[in-house]
Formats: sequence, structure tokens, C-alpha cells
Amino acid sequence: MKTFDKVVLTGGAGLIGSHIADGLVRLQNDGACNEIVVFDNFTRGRLDNLDDARSIGDVTIVEGDVRDTNALKAAFDGADLVFHLAAIRITHCAEDPQLAHDVLGTGTFNVAQAAATANVDRVVLSSSASVYGMASQFPTTEDHHPYGNRTLYGALKTYNEGLFRSFNDMFGLDYLALRYFNVFGPRMDVHGKYTEVLIRWMDRIMNGEAPIIFGDGTQTMDFVDVRDIARANLLAAQSSISDEVYNVANGTETSLNDLARSLASVMGSDLTPEYGPERSVNPVPRRLAEVDRAADELGFRAAIDLESGLRDLVEWWTSVAEIDGDARR
Repeated sequence: MKTFDKVVLTGGAGLIGSHIADGLVRLQNDGACNEIVVFDNFTRGRLDNLDDARSIGDVTIVEGDVRDTNALKAAFDGADLVFHLAAIRITHCAEDPQLAHDVLGTGTFNVAQAAATANVDRVVLSSSASVYGMASQFPTTEDHHPYGNRTLYGALKTYNEGLFRSFNDMFGLDYLALRYFNVFGPRMDVHGKYTEVLIRWMDRIMNGEAPIIFGDGTQTMDFVDVRDIARANLLAAQSSISDEVYNVANGTETSLNDLARSLASVMGSDLTPEYGPERSVNPVPRRLAEVDRAADELGFRAAIDLESGLRDLVEWWTSVAEIDGDARR
């Protein structure tokens, strides 16, 4: 097992980053990780997402922004591993393209440059299935072209991958990129403007209202629990492979109709979905990942099925809703 002296997580107080931090403190307690630094501007991330990690390990919090090159330089000093997760949502990208470019474009360039300058041993880059757009092949392999994408978010994630590929060749910066499919689980954002569909559905079902699906509900996604996502990141950190990209998904196709019914069932409700007009942002009607490359080369397969993940999500959300009335607005 590799050991790490200093690990930095950009966007480390968010959904995925905080679960990676949970895994890192376990390594820390086993003597395999010394310093853990969470670098976050707390626009999306929340300090309480790190409560579990901070309760059993030593986690340094740095409030900083990937657009701030000096802050990145200071945070990366002495780091041997970086997880780059800082981003904004696909819907936010569509509403504020300049901010999207500043954070996902320039911000990721800043991360790559700071990592190369600091001689970081490895960067694990968070990418997305959005690079595929509407794929022409299912299950979709990592070799599928990116020309079906028609979102700014997907375009910037494609750029991110190319950026790290070029930094690998120019400066020897070691990296792996992970293309997440449809991530869900405890610590999803219940407070922000751009809350995920599952949070909105839980709010409605709890209030006796039917979940709303935009479109006819036949759209499919490949859902993967955030705890599996975190495990994939930690395996990528340990891997000797470099300059590669992997799908991170369950390899299972679930329609929004089936998702809504499953969520209602988990919540003890017999409500059936209502339907609204399909939205123009991210109108991809189908997602299904090929997951064999990650299994063969990283040793990663998702372990948490959708129903188990939904039960854990509902249990967590219920506890948050009891404490924070904002979660039920």
C-alpha cells in the first residue's frame, strides 16, 4: 500500500470530497496518510459534511478558491497527492457560462499548474459522463468519442481531461481521471439553489406530494452511490497506472419512472409521479456505462445497489430534515 505525506482535496467539503476524506482518515489512523487538507470555498461544500472525518482524524480546513493561484500554491506545497473535485453544477454552468469557465476551465488549469509546480506525485481528476453527451454506444466505453456532448459542463470536463493529458506529456504530471455517472447518497446538497432531483422528490413525498418528472420518465441513468465513488478515488490514488480515464458507475440502467417508484416505496409512500415539460439543460435520454476497465485495471466495481443506497439516503435526509427545516422547503 502506498503511503501519503500530504493529501489535498479541492472541493473537499462537498458530497464526494467529504466521503473521500472519510476514507483518508482511516488511512491516517492506519499510519498510511499523514496530513489531510480540505481546500474549499464553501459555495457548495459544507463544514458539517466533514464532521465524521474530523471526529476520528486530523483534517486541516483551508478556505480557498481554485481561481486563486496563490492560495493553491500554498495549499499544494509539500503535497504528494491531490484529488481535484472543485466544480459547479451542470445547471449552474448553463445559467452562468462565464463563472463555469472561470471555475471549471481556468480553475482546473490553475490546479494542474500548481500541482506540476509543487511536484505533486499524483492527481486524481474528477470528470463526468457528460463528456459523452448522447452516446451512440451502450454500454458506453471510455473510448467513446466526446462529440455528442452539447453542454458547457461536458465541454469543460472534456477540456479538463485534455489539460491533464497535456500536462502529463509536458511536465510528467501523473494523473488518473474518473468519469462519474449519476452520483447520489448521503450529504447531497439540500440547501443550495441547484439541489438534485432526489432531494426535491424526497421533499415532495414527505409532504404528501407526487414527485415531478420533467419529460416522460423513460430517460435512464446509471446511478452510483457516493461511497462507491469515494472508494474508486482511493483505488485510483493507490494505482500504479497513469494517464488513463475510467468510468465510475454501477453498469445498471434505471429509468426516472423506476427511480421515482423505488424512492416512494423506500419512503413508505404509494405516490406516483407527475410529469412536466422536458428541460433543455442536459436532455440526454440514456446513460449506461461499461464498467469492466475500472474493474480489470483498478479493481473497482460498485458494491452498493440502488435500493440500499436509496434507503441510506432517505435515512440521512430524514435526520437532516429533522434538524434543519430548510430541507423541507
